[in-house]
Amino acid sequence: MKAVLIVCALAAGTAACTRQSAPFADDATVAAVRYREPGPAKLTLYTMVNNRSGAGAHTSLMINASERVIFDPAGSFWADIVPEQNDVLFGITPAVERAYRGSHARETHHVVVQELEVTPEQAEAAYRLARQMGPVPGAYCANYTAQLLQQIPGFGDIKVTFQPTKLADQFGSLSGAVTNTYYEQDDADLQKGLAANNAKLNQPG
Repeated sequence: MKAVLIVCALAAGTAACTRQSAPFADDATVAAVRYREPGPAKLTLYTMVNNRSGAGAHTSLMINASERVIFDPAGSFWADIVPEQNDVLFGITPAVERAYRGSHARETHHVVVQELEVTPEQAEAAYRLARQMGPVPGAYCANYTAQLLQQIPGFGDIKVTFQPTKLADQFGSLSGAVTNTYYEQDDADLQKGLAANNAKLNQPG
């Protein structure tokens, strides 16, 4: 009983990490949107933070390896042009990345964006792990992201945590990590932001 209460308390503290049903994209659909951002291999940790309390609401990881994907464990993001397999989002072009970040940043939350250049081998390890780890249960976004990072060569000191901000503190302390904070003042309703950004992504051109 005590263990159950602990898990419930953790889940309440990370309530935004809740699974939403998304259709499992077939491999052909995923291959059709394949995209890699030019430049170095990179990991980008996103931490969604409540503006009032400072509590972490969600954690995700963008990986620029042989292709660029977002590991969005138990995440809420959706867009018509972004296929998903087991909590991995594909086709992360600059426009999709802006939509992802902008959907989460709103009146009630901001996004901490932490970038770290890594070796191609480290990025590819992260990519493989992301594709193996999902689907992730609700409230386990930071936990599974920390588990993923911990398994990448050179990241063994990352400690597993349920708290998004504690993971952000660890990631931000890594040598070479660059931290920025992104704000928007959109409606507090996440679903409105998702719908608005989906409409933008569907515009021709």
